[in-house]
Amino acid sequence: MSGLPRVQDERLIVGFDSSDDAAVYLLRDDLAAIHTVDFFPPIVDDPYAFGQIAAANSLSDIYAMGGQPSLAMNLICFPSCLDLQTVRAILEGGAEKIRESGAVIAGGHSIEDSEPKYGLCVTGYVHPRDILRNDRARPGDKLVLTKPLGTGILTTAAMADLLDGQQTRGMIAVMTQLNRAAQRAMMPVHPSACTDVTGFGFLGHLCELARGSGVSVAVDAGSVPILPGVRELARDGIIPAGAYRNMAFVEDSIDMGAGVLQEVSDVLYDPQTSGGLLISVEGARAQELVRRLEAEGVHGAVVGEVQGPGEKLVTVR
Repeated sequence: MSGLPRVQDERLIVGFDSSDDAAVYLLRDDLAAIHTVDFFPPIVDDPYAFGQIAAANSLSDIYAMGGQPSLAMNLICFPSCLDLQTVRAILEGGAEKIRESGAVIAGGHSIEDSEPKYGLCVTGYVHPRDILRNDRARPGDKLVLTKPLGTGILTTAAMADLLDGQQTRGMIAVMTQLNRAAQRAMMPVHPSACTDVTGFGFLGHLCELARGSGVSVAVDAGSVPILPGVRELARDGIIPAGAYRNMAFVEDSIDMGAGVLQEVSDVLYDPQTSGGLLISVEGARAQELVRRLEAEGVHGAVVGEVQGPGEKLVTVR
C-alpha cells in the first residue's frame, strides 16, 4: 500500500493510510458514503453457503465503519467448465444475505477464471459524526469481540474431511451471521474504535488498531471465545498456512505470555472469514455494550483493555 499515490481530497475522510476496513467519502455535512470490495475462492463445498459467507464478509466492512449497507454489486469469477447451476447457487446465497442486510443488488461483473471466486462491491452510508475507525482507541477502553474465533482452522479441517455434520453447520452459521445486529447494538454506546476480524486474524487486526491509535493492548487469552473443537484441532496441528503468515508478520509486536497454551496462541493468529466486530469502548460502558449485544442475540465477550503506549503493541496473558 505504501507505493500507492496519495489522494489529495479533503472529502476523503478515511482512505488507505490507516489500513482501515473501508474508504469513507464525505458527500455533504450530514452524509458520508462508505465503499468496500472483497472476494475470495470457495472455503466450503456448498455453493449456496459459499455465496452467503462471501456476501456476509463483504458487508461486514460497512458495519465495522458504523454504517448501513445500501447498494451491492456482484463480483464473480468462474471457469467455463463450472456448472451454471453452481454459479446460480453462489449468487442466490449472496443475494439472500444482501436482502437480509437491507441493501439492494445493482448488477455486477463476471469473468472467466481458472478458479471460482465471489464477493461484493458494497456502498453504505453513515452520518459523519458516527464514523468508526480502527485508529481511535483510547487508554482505559475495553475491547469487546462479537464472534468466536477458529473459522480458519475449521475450514482447513473441513477440506481434510475432519469435521462432522454438526461442526460444519456450526462453522457455517458463524460465518454467515451478519454483523448487522452487532452494529446496531454498539452505536448507542459510542465506541472509540472498531474493526472486523478477518484474514489478518485477531492479533493482526488488534495490532493495526493499537498501532494506528498509538496505544498498547492487554488481552486476556482465557476470555477470548473460541469455537467448539478448534483447540483440539489446533493441538493436532490442523493450522492454515495463513496463520503462520500472520504470525510472521506481527509476532515482533506481540508479548505472548509463557502461560498461554500453544493451541490458544495459534487460534489468536488464525485467519478468519466473516469474523466478528472488535469494538473499543469506554471501560465504564463495556458491560452495557455486552448487554445490548445479548439483547440482539449476539454474544459479546470482553477480551482485553487498551493501555498507554508500551514496549509491545499487544500483550497476551
